[in-house]
Amino acid sequence: MEIDLETGAVRVLRYVAAHNVGKAINPTLCAAQIEGSVASGVSMTLFEEMRWDNGQLLNPNLVDYRLLSICEAPPVEAILIEVPHREGPFGAIGAGEPAIVPTSAAIGNAVSRALNVRLFSLPLTPDKVLTVLLHPEEAKQGLGSARTLA
Repeated sequence: MEIDLETGAVRVLRYVAAHNVGKAINPTLCAAQIEGSVASGVSMTLFEEMRWDNGQLLNPNLVDYRLLSICEAPPVEAILIEVPHREGPFGAIGAGEPAIVPTSAAIGNAVSRALNVRLFSLPLTPDKVLTVLLHPEEAKQGLGSARTLA
């Protein structure tokens, strides 16, 4: 992970995802499912935010609503752990959905470790990160959406 200290932008440089897929009937497809879910998780964590003003949605379309682009997507190493499930078809279980769950926590923890400040609201936009960088005293007091780690 990389944080631009001038802009507050967070960039995920590499992501490793190890998931139990039961029996990987199609290992290439399983890995692709995990890669896609990680990309969705990175997008939610760093970019996706509905902005409102007096009940009016300010970013109602894909021109204004920010999503992860292919240029920003990190390389994903998908590690398939095969423990066949007795009730799954041929021992398989879902592969794509579980990969989205830990992504925000992993990125949030990496940001917290790098800055020694925990942010509590997603997305981890540059303005939120920059605010913590520029006003560490507020983070130390636990104000807003950040506080320093003990």
